Amino acid sequence: MDQPLAGKSIAILAANGFEEVEMTEVQRALLALGAVPKIISPEKTLVNGWHGKAWGHYFPVDAAIAEALAVDYNMLLLPGGARSIAKLAQNPHTRRIVGSFLDGGKPIASIGDGIRLIALTGKSNHRGVTGEPTLRDEMIEMGVNWQDEPIVVDRFVVSCQGPDHLAAFIEQVTKTFVEFAELKKAA
Repeated sequence: MDQPLAGKSIAILAANGFEEVEMTEVQRALLALGAVPKIISPEKTLVNGWHGKAWGHYFPVDAAIAEALAVDYNMLLLPGGARSIAKLAQNPHTRRIVGSFLDGGKPIASIGDGIRLIALTGKSNHRGVTGEPTLRDEMIEMGVNWQDEPIVVDRFVVSCQGPDHLAAFIEQVTKTFVEFAELKKAA
């Protein structure tokens, strides 16, 4: 089985209330390609997903957000979820980590309101992005180069409006992450 992401470390930034399906489905696809997903969180040992209209499963935290460094990861996944995004947005380490991925030109995948975490860095104004449509005006006000498309790819940043486009998002994320890994391998 071809595993073009073998050994590549994927940081998943999540706090309690992240949209479980937005993380688990992407995680499953990346695992199939050989990637090693790691959950970074402000939660201590376990982070609780949100599934549908209720709390979902607990997932083990691999690294505390205060101690995590972007340099230790090859790619970043930002699942949505209003509770999770609100908590992460208040944490200064979120801006540091996401900003480091942007500065380093490393791939980032954001779905739904995960786009808020990219906008918080103040480094997204020259990148085309999308996210939850209800965030459009807020994101434009924050200086984001908003695109009214279901999925946008701009320099290894993949963003998606939400779970209605999950299958296409997963396909684009895996394609983009593999392209990045092959580019780095050839360099």
